Amino acid sequence: MPVAVIILAAGQGSRMKSNMPKVLHRVAGAPLLAHAMMSTQTIADQIVVVAGVGAERVTTAATEFDPDAQVVLQAEQLGTAHAVQQAEAALSDFDGDVIVLYGDTPFITADTLEAMIAARGTGNSVVVLGFEATTPGRYGRLFTKNGSLEAIIEAKDATPEQLQITLCNSGVICADRALLFDLIREIDNDNASGEFYLTDTVALARKRGLTCAAITCDEAQTQGVNSRHDLAAAEASFQTRARTAAMENGATLTAPETVFFTYDTHIGRDVVIEPNVVFGLSVTIESGATIRAFSHLEGCHVSQHATIGPYARLRPGAEIGDHAKVGNFVEVKAALVGEGAKINHLSYIGDAEIGEDANIGAGTITCNYDGVFKHKTVIGARAFIGSNTALVAPVRVGNDAMTGSGSVITHDVPDAAMGIARAKQAVKLGLALRLMNKLRAAKAAKSKE
Repeated sequence: MPVAVIILAAGQGSRMKSNMPKVLHRVAGAPLLAHAMMSTQTIADQIVVVAGVGAERVTTAATEFDPDAQVVLQAEQLGTAHAVQQAEAALSDFDGDVIVLYGDTPFITADTLEAMIAARGTGNSVVVLGFEATTPGRYGRLFTKNGSLEAIIEAKDATPEQLQITLCNSGVICADRALLFDLIREIDNDNASGEFYLTDTVALARKRGLTCAAITCDEAQTQGVNSRHDLAAAEASFQTRARTAAMENGATLTAPETVFFTYDTHIGRDVVIEPNVVFGLSVTIESGATIRAFSHLEGCHVSQHATIGPYARLRPGAEIGDHAKVGNFVEVKAALVGEGAKINHLSYIGDAEIGEDANIGAGTITCNYDGVFKHKTVIGARAFIGSNTALVAPVRVGNDAMTGSGSVITHDVPDAAMGIARAKQAVKLGLALRLMNKLRAAKAAKSKE
């Protein structure tokens, strides 16, 4: 049976105190909306996002994640049922089940959605996702009887006995497309808020004699984001799961609580990650690599048994070869560092290609930018770059070549050659003492003025 997903993403989220639509706030490097979309990748044949506040920005985020996603507009926010109704035209030719998700609820898993679809397949007309709440509070309660969902009871309308129910409503619902929109057309807004509530579909379905069911998931999956505090809590939840997954898959995190991942970080087996390491988007670390303390990595690939850091920064386009070393206070950007190459300290390597087993001395800089264009530096295999060398790109240092410390290299250095580009040293005997005495005298005279 085909499955379509409607993701409600129209609200501003006033409690966020932000000029940005709530669903665009990020957790683990991705918008909340993208997290909601991720869970549908293996089950959805069609995705419709209902946008409202900041619709253009929401549309951009949705289509960046999935170019095939459709975005429809809810011009007025009149409730969840009204929001779902805006997707009816987009799904007019769709024949199958529809799942309604929320763009500010990022952690519902594909397995949970598949369980809802399976429950639909056993004869339930409407399936609702519930969870056992630690603190039910203002959540709507799911009233079940003999395994069937009888009603969704809002907390404000519940009796004291009903408030003892801990099975709560997540708001996520699954039903056949035709039935869902048919039920929505019967919903009215005769309530204190004057809104059209999607939860009313259960009562309407039961009135028709249709069977409804509740599928449950861990409460953590239903964690929503309505405030900056919630956003921080969601980030913490993600990081806890990501750290656990990395360790369960064979990585060593010596201080897990200080390591931060993004949603697309890939860590191999036997990787060691020391304290205070931050991974930005699009990072892959292969097996056996070591990421030492206080390093920051984004948009890069680190090969097997390489060592990064401490205090290293890998920027987008950094490709670090097997057994290579990028040491303390080294920044690498858009550069290939070959197998066994070493950049041990205090260097900037940008728009460059470093050959295998090359050794880059402290303070080396690839001068890659002329103010308008970027230019490439190529350093050959087994080359030795002396400390404090400035390589003015475009330039090539050949295989087995060297540069003298303190050189400014502006022309290619052939294979096996040495490039030296610095002024000849002159020694003036006694000049240092005479100069210092003169300066001290001037300072003393000035203090008497």
